[in-house]
Amino acid sequence: MMNRTILVVDDDKKIVQLVSLYLRKEGYRVLPAFDGQEALEIARSQQPDLIVLDLFLPELDGTDVCRLLRADSRVPIIMLTARATDEDKLLGLDLGADDYLTKPFNPRELVARVRAVLRRTLPDDDTNGELHFGDLAISLVRREVAAHGQPVSLTPTEFRLLETLVREPGRAFSRSELLDRAFGFDYDGIERTVDVHIMNLRRKIEPQPGTPRYIMTVPGFGYRFEGHHAA
Repeated sequence: MMNRTILVVDDDKKIVQLVSLYLRKEGYRVLPAFDGQEALEIARSQQPDLIVLDLFLPELDGTDVCRLLRADSRVPIIMLTARATDEDKLLGLDLGADDYLTKPFNPRELVARVRAVLRRTLPDDDTNGELHFGDLAISLVRREVAAHGQPVSLTPTEFRLLETLVREPGRAFSRSELLDRAFGFDYDGIERTVDVHIMNLRRKIEPQPGTPRYIMTVPGFGYRFEGHHAA
């Protein structure tokens, strides 16, 4: 995890300085940015390993920065915001954020989130980032999925839920555990969205969504992935 580069974006220079101090103490290289346009330029030219991104920025809003980055990059993003409603969390998910932290926050907690997100988004060495289950192919490195030989377009939320399931085939996940394992932060009140995302996933990857072959329902509990990894 050491020597990884973190882009820290906030229009409050004191926050950038404080976060940078804590990250550097942990051995990370830090790139600062103070507005959205600068953040976008640095992200594209320096290709950091993770971005800490404030939601409300001058020049270019954090939501726009996230949306533009997600068009051509899978760099992990931790969003910072002064608001913490369910709608804000869902917005972050839909944009492709990997974590969500509400201001004011403890810098030590942010460092722990950075460490956790990097660990979660790095592919397993033994799989080389490539997983195959029957006619389903998943690339954890490229964040791509193919079903029946055809590429499948998944939202960031759908991909992370699928990735969590396929990393441990046969294991039953409750809805809350699935959210926690997939995103690593508190999703109080958003459990109800899991069923919707699973339904969409089945529609995209299952040969017959009505009688799923891969993503199975565990009645009264949650879901599990049924499949055997093939080399």
